Amino acid sequence: MNIGTEKILALIPAYNEEKHIARVVEQACAYLPVVVVDDGSRDRTAEYAEAAGAYVIRQQPNQGKGEALRTGFHYALGVGAQAVVMLDADGQHDPQEIPLFLQVYHQKWADLVIGLRDFSKMPLVRRTTNTIGRYLFSWAAGKYIPDNQSGYRLVSNRLMEAMLDSREGGFEFEVDMIVVCLQRGYQLDWVPIRTIYADEKSHIRPLRHVYHYFRLVWQTRRRLKH
Repeated sequence: MNIGTEKILALIPAYNEEKHIARVVEQACAYLPVVVVDDGSRDRTAEYAEAAGAYVIRQQPNQGKGEALRTGFHYALGVGAQAVVMLDADGQHDPQEIPLFLQVYHQKWADLVIGLRDFSKMPLVRRTTNTIGRYLFSWAAGKYIPDNQSGYRLVSNRLMEAMLDSREGGFEFEVDMIVVCLQRGYQLDWVPIRTIYADEKSHIRPLRHVYHYFRLVWQTRRRLKH
């Protein structure tokens, strides 16, 4: 494979993001072809994404971020993509940082490149929960994982294929991605990104999130046998 000639897509899962989606798609299109998986939105997310230049996959009803990403992986593999760059539709991820992920991929052929956020720039509650989560997951994984819940990522085709068998949904799918990467001995790398918080709305339900996160930590500890 010659550097720069492979097919890489930007993959954006979206749910009720008509306020932000057009700007995110337009900026991402400057670097990569964009695929938006509209996860059962009740607003004009799909329409605005399409008008901004994205190829839109509509799935009904709303099934959660994990299933939206799985749908996007199926599509990317079907068109022969070598990798995708995942980013959120709410503006928390700066599309102008896409070249940073591509650079690491081309230099190291990493299977998973995760955008590393600056925890000090987060609101206090999120900084606290993310810091606790980072240390718990690092303990479970048996190695330091500086950011396990950042959704800004580059994912190789072989890791996408492996993730099609994941039984996790929601945010758990992204955490499981790291576990599968480590289990298979694939290359994991990081790239510093901006930490952006504005008027975006979180779709996370706190109690459910905490329950499933602790479940994932325990399962990770068992699966990686530390």
